[in-house]
Amino acid sequence: MTSLAPQRMLLCADDYALNAGVSEGIVALARAQRLSATSAMVLSPRWQSDAAALRELRGHLDVGVHLDWTSDFAQHAGHGLSLASLMWRSVCGALPAATVRTVLERQLDAFEQHWHAVPDHVDGHQHVQQFDGLREVLTEVLQRRYGGLAQRPWLRISRVAQSDLKSRVITWMGASALTQWAQQQNWPVASPLLGAYGFDADAAAYGRRMQAWLQQLASCAEAAQPPIIMCHPALRAHVDDAIGNARVQEYSYLMSAEFPLHCQRLGVQLCRGSQPPHNVTAPLG
Repeated sequence: MTSLAPQRMLLCADDYALNAGVSEGIVALARAQRLSATSAMVLSPRWQSDAAALRELRGHLDVGVHLDWTSDFAQHAGHGLSLASLMWRSVCGALPAATVRTVLERQLDAFEQHWHAVPDHVDGHQHVQQFDGLREVLTEVLQRRYGGLAQRPWLRISRVAQSDLKSRVITWMGASALTQWAQQQNWPVASPLLGAYGFDADAAAYGRRMQAWLQQLASCAEAAQPPIIMCHPALRAHVDDAIGNARVQEYSYLMSAEFPLHCQRLGVQLCRGSQPPHNVTAPLG
């Protein structure tokens, strides 16, 4: 009997360099081969030192830019807005292209300065990469900086394959337009996206959510691109982190013996978006 091919999946830990607990948790999970990617908040004062902690994983983990307009770091950098304000300005066409371009270039420069390489991928904190007014400038910048490379950074498209209101809003904020651009430019992407929830689960409940997302992968996978699940783990909670406790619960499940067993039972293998399909699998340890 011929066995079915494994279901490929990208599992990306967001918010690297947000704080020590987040960075340490992501590094620990990556060492245990429980992740295939992480996205860095390069406006964080921790990015320079925390980039060094990832170097032993170079070539085993995709490391990319988590473009940021809404965190405290973005506020301190002078361009930050609340998510509601950014969404409103995006919908109203009130984001100046010159300012957006400067902010994008600054964040990509900061990534490359301390990682000493171009990003493996690009996505956005709170999915800002696909917002109107940001998306158009981002695609221009990506094409100019990386369009001529043989290995271009893959782009997360937050087309959330879930039916709740939060997921529908995320998708509505620009997933279709970004997908159309990527198809026209033959740009590598990861989509659709799973992993959205209200950060209200303990480790057991998060595990049940993850199993549901893993089961859903087969129905949303497309031949040319792997689906992606986002996660937000941390080794310990930070006092100023509103979702710190949820991060710890995610870490607990992802580092548990149950997670690889659930993946194996459902025929899921982690892959890296920066590698071709014939050479993408990474074992879950």
